[in-house]
Amino acid sequence: MTNQSQDPVTVYDRSLKRQQDFIGRQRSGKMLIRSEDRPWEQNRHGLIKWYTLKEVNDDVVLQDWNVFSNRIRTLGGKHVHQGGTVIYMLAGKGYSIVDGQRFDWEAGDLIMLPIKPGGVEHQHFNLDPEHEVRWIAFSFRPFKDYLASSITQKDTSPDYRE
Repeated sequence: MTNQSQDPVTVYDRSLKRQQDFIGRQRSGKMLIRSEDRPWEQNRHGLIKWYTLKEVNDDVVLQDWNVFSNRIRTLGGKHVHQGGTVIYMLAGKGYSIVDGQRFDWEAGDLIMLPIKPGGVEHQHFNLDPEHEVRWIAFSFRPFKDYLASSITQKDTSPDYRE
């Protein structure tokens, strides 16, 4: 057995530690994430707030979900990924181009990106730049990992500056 203060040495011990860490998060991890506790980040895709992202937020009970919010003034970055993401429109009115097809939406609508070989190319647009579009997305990480999903950025949000 390994010393609790040392990192596990064997694969078996590392596996046990991962399981213990998971159970510990289920008992004491955050179940409520307040908006003010997560910063906004302007990146190539848009202005994003990560509520849960395994690489960043290891303090929540559900490690297997990517949940993030997006704010769009004009348009978001065009990109391709395997799909399987659900987007709920919180505010505003706009449209998305998904594999060349236009889908108009407004607050209260739900977008479901299909799962397709080769991925789904998509980009989101705001129809009223005087009022930003806000949405929240949900993606089940193990499913995306199983599909070997990756993101390819095609165009960058005009709001992003390196």
